[in-house]
Amino acid sequence: MIKVSIYEDNPQLSETLVWIIDSCEELELVGTHADATNVLNDVETEQPHVIMMDIEMPFITGIEAVSLLSKKAKIMPKVLMLTVFEDTTRIFDAIKAGAVGYLVKKTSSEKIIESIKEVYHGGGAMSPSIALKVLSSFQAPKANPYDLTSREIEVLHRLVEGDSYKLIAFHYNISINTVEKHIMHIYQKLHVNSKGEAITKAIRNKLV
Repeated sequence: MIKVSIYEDNPQLSETLVWIIDSCEELELVGTHADATNVLNDVETEQPHVIMMDIEMPFITGIEAVSLLSKKAKIMPKVLMLTVFEDTTRIFDAIKAGAVGYLVKKTSSEKIIESIKEVYHGGGAMSPSIALKVLSSFQAPKANPYDLTSREIEVLHRLVEGDSYKLIAFHYNISINTVEKHIMHIYQKLHVNSKGEAITKAIRNKLV
């Protein structure tokens, strides 16, 4: 039996994941959690082989929880991220932290079960859209004719991905005022006057 723990703060999705795991005779659910604040104690008590980990949760993020496990867990379980986020920054942050799989939440129940088995047996698992983004990131560096700084490119990428100013500030641990200043500089350098124009220009010129 493959022991599985779930970390998901959306009650409906958590119930769905419980149903998916219970539907497979090879999987055993050993814990469900709405946040990862006690992840070290949880893992020591439940001893899961595989963890399904959301990213945006109260108190600490799923990526922070994976990093904590990588550094301090006596036995490191296989961690499979399950999230709505598809941007390369979070993908690579999760992998660097110690995750061995990255699925989007629209993944089918069959694929989720298959991915749990795959990471348990030492493989990696990614949604096709995530794998494509990872491969694309290894292509030739994107041109930067507008002299954007690395942080401005990161903020611009977040805008393209649909993040709010508040979420951008949270992710980079900066104030919303600092985010607004970065965006003002981005507008000036791109010679645009709105977020929509900036996103269009970024996509057209492959800046992110």
